[in-house]
Amino acid sequence: MEKIILGIDPGTNVLGYGLLKVEGKTLSVLEIGVVEMQKIGDPYVKLQKIYKTLSEIVERYAPDEMALEAPFYGKNVQSMLKLGRAQGVAMAVGLSRDIVIHEYAPRKIKLSITGSGAASKEQVSAVLSKMLRYENTQKYLDATDALAVAVCHYYQISKPNFDEVEKSIKKTPVRHGKKQSWEQFVVQNSNRVIR
Repeated sequence: MEKIILGIDPGTNVLGYGLLKVEGKTLSVLEIGVVEMQKIGDPYVKLQKIYKTLSEIVERYAPDEMALEAPFYGKNVQSMLKLGRAQGVAMAVGLSRDIVIHEYAPRKIKLSITGSGAASKEQVSAVLSKMLRYENTQKYLDATDALAVAVCHYYQISKPNFDEVEKSIKKTPVRHGKKQSWEQFVVQNSNRVIR
């Protein structure tokens, strides 16, 4: 069965999006990109650009589900409010077309991709690039963050025991001071490797 998941990393300066095609257990990247709004001064025009761009993407690909990174509480209330507005506009695009929407905490997304909830954007990008066999030429890591949200959602819906996997990862001792090779990571996380 084929499914398309639209992942979104909300933002009002740069919003990332990633489209993941699922065919059985095979995942492929349809498109990743960003909506750049740094040069737009009016906050409402930014929201309008998000709405128009995501509407065009939804029309083009007709995703079955949408997965968003949930806003996290920060010290700056104004930034949180702006981020929530961007997320709300993205949700409105999905809801207006009856797309099922899911939210995931940033830590859960990183954990599902790299095995560490504290992974950097660069680590997430590197793992996705290797996992999905695509070359990331994006200027911003927001696009790969959005793709990570889509992959996290795929893991959530394809593996009912995802929370158990997450608990077992948390219990795995971390070797401080010693870098882990890709081969070791694959062996220790074989249940998350897509072949």
